[in-house]
Order: sequence, then C-alpha cells, then structure tokens
Amino acid sequence: MRHGQPAPVVSNESFARAWLRLLRPRQWAKNTLLLLPFAFTVDLAWDPSDPSGALALLKFALLGFLAFCALASAGYIINDLLDMTRDRTHPAKRLRPLASGRVSPNLAVFVATFLFAIGVAGTFSINLATGLVGVGYVALTLNYSTFLKHVLILDVIAVAGGYVLRVFAGAVAIDVPISPWLYLCAVLGALFIAIAKRRAEAQILEAAGPEHRPTLGGYTLPLLDQFNAVVMPSTLMAYALYTFTAANLPDQMMMTIPFVIYGIFRYLYLSHVRGFGGAPEEALLEDPPLLLTVVGWIVASISILVAFPRP
Repeated sequence: MRHGQPAPVVSNESFARAWLRLLRPRQWAKNTLLLLPFAFTVDLAWDPSDPSGALALLKFALLGFLAFCALASAGYIINDLLDMTRDRTHPAKRLRPLASGRVSPNLAVFVATFLFAIGVAGTFSINLATGLVGVGYVALTLNYSTFLKHVLILDVIAVAGGYVLRVFAGAVAIDVPISPWLYLCAVLGALFIAIAKRRAEAQILEAAGPEHRPTLGGYTLPLLDQFNAVVMPSTLMAYALYTFTAANLPDQMMMTIPFVIYGIFRYLYLSHVRGFGGAPEEALLEDPPLLLTVVGWIVASISILVAFPRP
C-alpha cells in the first residue's frame, strides 16, 4: 500500500458472498428494460392458436437480458477496480469486495474479461444489430469508468445512456419498430434516476464528496434539484404525450399515467427522505409501494394492449 492511501477494511465475509456482491445481481433489475419492447409488442405476435411467434420473441428478449446481465456485471467489476482507492473513503463503498481486499484484483480482471466476452457473444448470437448495441454498451461502460464519470454533467448523461441502450437492445433483439416517444421517455426517465443518484451521493458524502468522486465538487444539492425540476416534469409530459399521440397505441394507454406519476413521486420521496436515491435497484426491490407500482404499470399496459385494438 502506498503512503497516504486508505487501508483496506478487514472483511470476514465468505469468498462466495464477496463475489456475489462484486457481480451485483440486484442491479440486474435494470436489464428488465430490455423486455419493454417485447411487452409493448407481444399482442401483435400473440396468436392463441399458435403462440410460437410470441414465444420466439420472448426467447430472444430473455437471451438479450441474460447477455446484458453478464456485460453489466463485467462493467461493475471494472468500475470497482478503478475506484478501489476512492471507495475506501466512502462510508458504504469501502466495504466492497475489491476495496476491502476480499477479492484479488488480478482475478477480478480475468472474470470481467470473461464476462465481457460471454455477454458480447450472447448479443451477437441474437442478431448483428443486437451485437453492435452490446459492443456500444461495453464501449460506453469502459469510457464511463475511465473518463466520463469524472466530467461534470456528462457523467449523468452517460449513466442515462446505459439505460437507453438497454431499451434499444431489447427492440433490435426482437426486430420490432419502437416509437420515438418510448426512447424519449427512456432518456428522460434515465436522466431523472441518474440525477437522483448524484444527489444522494452529494447528500451522504457532503464535504468528502469530491475526494470520492471529483464531479461531486461541482454539484450542489440546489443545482441537482434544479436539474430534476426540469427533467421530472419533462418525463411526465413525454409519457403523457406518448400515450395520447403514439400512432401504434390504443387511447386507453392514458389510463397508465397515474402509475407513472405515483412512481416518480415515490422515488423522489425515497431519494430525499429515505436515502435510496443512490441505489435505484434497492429502492425498487426494498420498497413494496414502488415495486407494486411498477408491477401494476406492466400488468395494466399489457392488459390494455391485449384488450383494445391498436389504431
């Protein structure tokens, strides 16, 4: 250890549990975005007398989901490798397997390389377009970990880009056209979550924030709140316009707007009051009202698409 660097925290957790935390399977919930295009087109492919068409689309969507789980875990490993020293100054991240010294950096590099290879191969096994999106996601992940996360404003845009690429991958995996409105909603929703993540980090770390993440020295809580004051209503408006004006959706989709309003407000509450903003997957998996809202939106959307004819 070099002079002046924080020492690793002694950890007694098992080797298997350390690796499980390093791969972050809880964050695979983000990859369910790949299933959105399938959910919005399943009624077009579903034939009760011959469900093979819809099942084929589901197979490709699930394969894309699994491939992106591998890519995401590889990205988390690389990010933790590059952030080991900074993570040791963070009250929670100092317990991460690499920062605490529980996992060997050399072994972590090997596993990350293997997962990148498996994930990219999985995306190309679906079709060329999905493979190219997978490569783009890897490029964005590596650029974010090495450069973009240290650039003010571009850091949150890069985080949002990862969410949008997941939606795009889900669309090309099943080869269906997706309304530009859905991509706009994905971009704005992802920015909303990314800004909330930065706000939570700035709030928790306070004066020590720049030492852990340099860009936090340029963010203030009022500034981040102003960012979300722009992004949040834009997200709601974009989704409302999507349900009203998208040419391929029944008008009844407007009935799902209350789910989106409550979900955004609930996430803001969890971010500002409960401190879940830095980990959206924890907010989703550990807060029953938010989880029920997401499930309710999915069920309502699919039910409307199946029950009502498209224009």
